[in-house]
Amino acid sequence: MLCKAFDSQKIQYKLCVTAQHREMLDQVLNFFDLKPDYDLNLMKSNHSLNELSSRILKEMDGIYKSEHFDLVLVHGDTTTSMIVALSAFYSNIHVGHIEAGLRTFDKNSPFPEEINRQLTGRIADYHFAPTIKAKANLIKEGVKLETILVTGNTVIDALEWTMIKLKSRLFASESIKALQDKIDFSKKIILVTGHRRESFGVGFTNICNALKTIANQHSVEIIFPVHLNPQVKNTVFNLLSDISNIHLIDPLDYPSFVWLMSRADLIISDSGGIQEEAPTLGVPVIVTRKTSERAEGLEAGCSYLAGTDIDLICKYAEELLDKQKQEFFENPYGDGKACKRIAKFIISNF
Repeated sequence: MLCKAFDSQKIQYKLCVTAQHREMLDQVLNFFDLKPDYDLNLMKSNHSLNELSSRILKEMDGIYKSEHFDLVLVHGDTTTSMIVALSAFYSNIHVGHIEAGLRTFDKNSPFPEEINRQLTGRIADYHFAPTIKAKANLIKEGVKLETILVTGNTVIDALEWTMIKLKSRLFASESIKALQDKIDFSKKIILVTGHRRESFGVGFTNICNALKTIANQHSVEIIFPVHLNPQVKNTVFNLLSDISNIHLIDPLDYPSFVWLMSRADLIISDSGGIQEEAPTLGVPVIVTRKTSERAEGLEAGCSYLAGTDIDLICKYAEELLDKQKQEFFENPYGDGKACKRIAKFIISNF
């Protein structure tokens, strides 16, 4: 959506992707009609973070030598964002950090995202914070006030654009049709996702055992698009594949996943993005992490922090399934205009 805002304001830019997550990236690029100017295609199976980081540094160095940039924009807390910011700094190029200032202050949760985000924040010259709380975190860390702009989160811009496209029937999905044929949507729907490294092993076993309990005690349909990482996939299929009202499916493309979120009565997830998107759709989230850098949703009653505690996940699920689904929450993470604010800032300052 930021690229679309740049196009509308005639801001010249080059789009670069590392393909750190190839499967997810391609379908998003296709849906939003984006064509990268640079596709580094660095994804390899079972690569370490150190290997990925070294390849990104090398490839970005070549790009900076071939083109002139006034500003490099990076987003969020991925290893790609942190290393691209570092490479721009080494090349004396200004860095703007989108989704800046989120903190748990626990370097191991989420791992490695918390440190990625903090390091990017130390490098960045401009900080596009999604919330007032994120801005306050940056100020406490000594970031100059004039370099911070509260924008809302760009993920809300993308979500609202996607919902408009889905409602106007401009997007047809075989995945959505398959779900409509397979799932009994007259029952309460629970959507589950999970991928965090810190939950590998005992954590994912606990989450699966909680889901098993919920499935046995409630008349619900649980839909779980299972992450491709073997440490997730193997555990999930070993523990949940024989339960009739738990549906283990392949990962969905972005618009199909948004559609499924909009049909859910409850989401159980360790995803930061989902914590931000779900309030717009009126869906509460049980967060299966011990910490969250998105405290606004917890304070607003949009999300509930359970970690991988079986009893706590089941307790929150029982409470939330008894409630009527809200038409919407007032989303604390944005109003769908973040990209316009960032584009306006860039026009004013460059």
